[in-house]
Amino acid sequence: MKKFRHPDQLNFFDLLKDLRPKNGGFASFNIDLLLRETIAQAIKESPLSRFQIAARMSEILGLEVSKSMIDSWTAESREGINRFPACYLPAFCQTVGSFEPLRALADLLGCVVVEGEEALLIELSKVDVEKDKLLRREKAIKTILNGFTKGR
Repeated sequence: MKKFRHPDQLNFFDLLKDLRPKNGGFASFNIDLLLRETIAQAIKESPLSRFQIAARMSEILGLEVSKSMIDSWTAESREGINRFPACYLPAFCQTVGSFEPLRALADLLGCVVVEGEEALLIELSKVDVEKDKLLRREKAIKTILNGFTKGR
């Protein structure tokens, strides 16, 4: 039977190519500017002021985070100097309600960030795959057992 594929349908292997690491060569993982831009954009899209973001991050982290620290982490003129600490990224993302900075980092490695219902659906599909493996294993064991019982 010949399988029909619509010309606009994506090929699974083409999708996998898009998920490969974006390593473009020398210094391709120098992401200082990319991270600064995604953090600055997340701040712009947040309803919170930089003062409020700093206060909430301080509360979550149990460490002092000030507005001036946030300003220095996002200023293009400070490139290579005050870098955003990766250990603060989860608190930042939760505070501003954006996973875009985390997505930008994951994208470099060919990974994707999923959340909420999407994450649960992925986990459910993993459970289904495991169930299928166990069912096949159970069937194989039963087949072998049937061979033993018939041989008696």
